[in-house]
Amino acid sequence: MCRIYGHFNAVVPPDDLARVSELQRHGGPDQQGCSVGPTWSLGSNRLAVMDPAGGRQPYRSGSGAVHVVLNGEIYNHAELRARLRASGHRFTDHCDGSILPALYERYGDAFVDHLDGMYAIAVLDLRAEPRLVLATDHLGMKPLYYHWDERRGALYFSSEIPALLAFPEVSAEVWTPGLEAYLASKTPFGEQTLFRDVAVLPPAVTAVFDRAGRLRVRRRPAPSPSPAPETGSRPDGLRALLHREVDALLEADVPLASITSGGLDSSLVTTLATGRAPGLHTFNIAYTGSWPEDERHFARLVSDHAGTAYHQVELDPKELPDLLPRVVWHLGQPNADPITVSSYALFAAVREAGFTVALTGDGADEVFGGYGRMRAAAEAAERGGPWYQPYLDELAVLPAARRGRLYTADYAAALGAAPALPASATEALRSGPGTVLDRITAFEIGHRLPAYHLRRVDHLSMASSVEVRLPFCQQSVVRHGVRLPDRERIHGGSVKRALYDAARGLLPDAVLAREKQPFTLPIAAMLTPGWPLWDYARDLLATDRLRRTGELDPGAVDRLFADQAARPSNATALALWALLVYEIWREQFGAAPTVTPTAARTVATTVGRTVPPARGPRDVAS
Repeated sequence: MCRIYGHFNAVVPPDDLARVSELQRHGGPDQQGCSVGPTWSLGSNRLAVMDPAGGRQPYRSGSGAVHVVLNGEIYNHAELRARLRASGHRFTDHCDGSILPALYERYGDAFVDHLDGMYAIAVLDLRAEPRLVLATDHLGMKPLYYHWDERRGALYFSSEIPALLAFPEVSAEVWTPGLEAYLASKTPFGEQTLFRDVAVLPPAVTAVFDRAGRLRVRRRPAPSPSPAPETGSRPDGLRALLHREVDALLEADVPLASITSGGLDSSLVTTLATGRAPGLHTFNIAYTGSWPEDERHFARLVSDHAGTAYHQVELDPKELPDLLPRVVWHLGQPNADPITVSSYALFAAVREAGFTVALTGDGADEVFGGYGRMRAAAEAAERGGPWYQPYLDELAVLPAARRGRLYTADYAAALGAAPALPASATEALRSGPGTVLDRITAFEIGHRLPAYHLRRVDHLSMASSVEVRLPFCQQSVVRHGVRLPDRERIHGGSVKRALYDAARGLLPDAVLAREKQPFTLPIAAMLTPGWPLWDYARDLLATDRLRRTGELDPGAVDRLFADQAARPSNATALALWALLVYEIWREQFGAAPTVTPTAARTVATTVGRTVPPARGPRDVAS
């Protein structure tokens, strides 16, 4: 696992490259390396997981003409290494990424078709006319941001947005529809970020950039899905599949732990992992005091049942105003889910306890149909009722009509008819092939999962130099899940039916019988008068600040505060939280909306700002 960066067909001074690297050092503290030519660079900050003594990046071919950097893990590296050795290639270590130059030399751009893993890869091929190849994994587990200056024919890329903005040629100007896109889906979906000049490569993409300044982006076809198993074998077959994938993801040359919220998904991963990793350490996070939806007793129950070493991490709610700016900085753009703070604090505790790799249960809800909104939409469609707009409203911070009331007239006019979500995605959702549940699943996996979940997990774990591995996001598991008939995912008011069936007998009955609840923090209770988070939000969303930016109507925001003070609710608290996160982001990066005369501050100033340190969570029980 690493952070990568580089440029092609441009001249970048060494000091600027050093700045880019330094801004990602938290994600790769073990070794820094950079190959540099007159008009290109390829750099890496390495977090050593496989063969810590070897695996120095950039990796190079035997001829020295192919340079590669990798962010991620290649799980089938041993098999590929054996195949390449048989054809004459030689390797001096067993690091997973060391195989990539030889694999590229043998298969060209199709080298990624042979990979099982999570990755963002950059290949610089200098054998003939120089070319740069960028590739992402099938779900976008390892994000890669880029800026293509079409006029100058130059490309810049990095694993994190703040580092990309350190290239002087990349502007921090805000994308005008960004606020609406953010509030419509809690973080922007698709390739566009909230920065006008910054895009993110989609999942399953191979992009080729040549000396002529042409960028060709090709979406790789999904592997043919495996046939759905016979009904009688489904629980055993799925259980065996998950066991194989969890076992494969346990390979590491550094200490490994598991995250256990106490829900089905993470509990199942943890329990399966103990077969090959006895003495596994598990981590759960909760907040000091007594709060609604506290899950620690379920997490402890799973730990006792599986025989793991349990770590209870506690975070004081008074720390939220200190932590939130750090969370927003590492994300690079707003994400409205309050789980971001929990995730950041939890991974910091994992690293502090001495662990470099953590397994999680992310992705199961998308693949197996675990969300209430998916059930509601599927049931509404079955009755012939409306499902499309109610489903989209469930994804949003606020439904479309209520969002519009927050905006100033100038911002509403600047938005025009720009869609809040990528049009191609919503068209496929509304009228694509398959059942309504098929289309929703494809939308969740293809758009929401990469943008809303996977980038968050990647950035907030790597902020503390922790690599997260995701068994439910493995290609074989995804193929299995999407091939299940609707009734095996959602039926009769139940969700994730196939996964629950596979877990029976492995998990305590209390875990299987409990109501699903989000792994997050109780902001409806914390975002009330008298708590530090309330005062912090009032200060950041003050009338004079909002008037300067010109996007949000101060009166409408004040009414949200008044409603929350009089009648605290999750919906109003989430709206205030989302606006608070957006304002922190806007101030950190100097992103000035184009609807106001305020000029955006320079990138050099904003990326040079030091985010104040915050006290971390406590591991109160081991």
